Amino acid sequence: MFKLENTKKLSSIILGFGLSALLASSLVASNEMSVDGAVKYPTKDGKYGPYHVNDQDVKYKNGRKATHNEIERWNVDVRPDGTGLPKYDEKLGEPILDDDGKPAIAEGSVEWGEELYDAQCAMCHGEFGAGGKGYPTLAGGKTKDLVIQRLNPADENPNPDVALKTIGSYWPYASTLWWYIKDSMPFTAPKTLSHSETYAITAFLLYSNGIKVNGKEMDYEFVLNKENFNQIVMPNVNGFYPEVDTKDPHQGPKNMQKLLSDPTIYGKGTRCMSNCIEKQYGKGKTVDDLLLKIKVDLAPTVNQPISVERTWKEPKKEVANGVDPVVAENYATYCSACHANKAIGAPVLGDKDAWASVLEKGIDEVYDNAINGINAMPPKGTAMNLSDDEFKKIVDYIIDQSK
Repeated sequence: MFKLENTKKLSSIILGFGLSALLASSLVASNEMSVDGAVKYPTKDGKYGPYHVNDQDVKYKNGRKATHNEIERWNVDVRPDGTGLPKYDEKLGEPILDDDGKPAIAEGSVEWGEELYDAQCAMCHGEFGAGGKGYPTLAGGKTKDLVIQRLNPADENPNPDVALKTIGSYWPYASTLWWYIKDSMPFTAPKTLSHSETYAITAFLLYSNGIKVNGKEMDYEFVLNKENFNQIVMPNVNGFYPEVDTKDPHQGPKNMQKLLSDPTIYGKGTRCMSNCIEKQYGKGKTVDDLLLKIKVDLAPTVNQPISVERTWKEPKKEVANGVDPVVAENYATYCSACHANKAIGAPVLGDKDAWASVLEKGIDEVYDNAINGINAMPPKGTAMNLSDDEFKKIVDYIIDQSK
């Protein structure tokens, strides 16, 4: 450590000062000093000075080349012009074949999209994208109203008719919608939708926003695919960004500068200097009411031993502090989106009073509601791959963590 590999400089010093310099350099080496004058300490008991070092005989493995399916599973970016949209269907990187054994075309209808949306999206985003507690509204709003929000969102008496930013009123390109759904949705199991399922949900959301394709309104039988995707023109396509695709390469930055220099697009309110959260959200409100917190037990994996092994191995899951890591992981996957966020309205993990109230109806009814769904909660929180007994363990885990 601290070794300076400047052999040319060292050679010139030796040549310049002759034998005396050579003797001096040997003394430096014997005193365990590096060329730049820093002290070199011996490694002892696995430590170099105060720092731990890995003194094992390290033989690194460079892993392996990523497979086509592994690359394809992550290669889902889509550009505004439709580049990147898939023609053929896949799920989890595996191609889907039709009845003849040929690659199936990726496509989805509005009607199928509604079925998928109701099963996997409505519990958060509401029916027809009308909005859910704590999650964004996806449909509605008018592009012409966007100017309202730009002009006076921070006035002392702001205009009550603020703009509603949704897919139909605000988004400039439909390609972003397809990409986001494919990459990040559903919230509890991202990247699990097939290409066709993504086309179908995209079609339904566009239909719910009254978006036209090739100038025509969509109906339930409309089928969306790569071939007709670029016929979609979003209402705000010309209002989202300043015009930067110009013939003169200098004009684009000028247009951007002009927009950002316009004071009327920013809020005009007075800065809050004290008790800002209470003033904005009500008496007694604190930062804890604004934060999305997800409790994840890291104990099973946080203290992994040091190893020179560089190939991936599935971490061994062990019970820690009486908590089964599989159950904790299932909670994080299927339940934490709602039960770790006060804003959603569901009883939050760790809230003793809330869960005590829930348990007043009896554990059997709690199990039944969890398995069959209640209010905005879907059956098993969409974890239909789990058995009833496996899901009951998640309920027990939530209750145990909330005592």
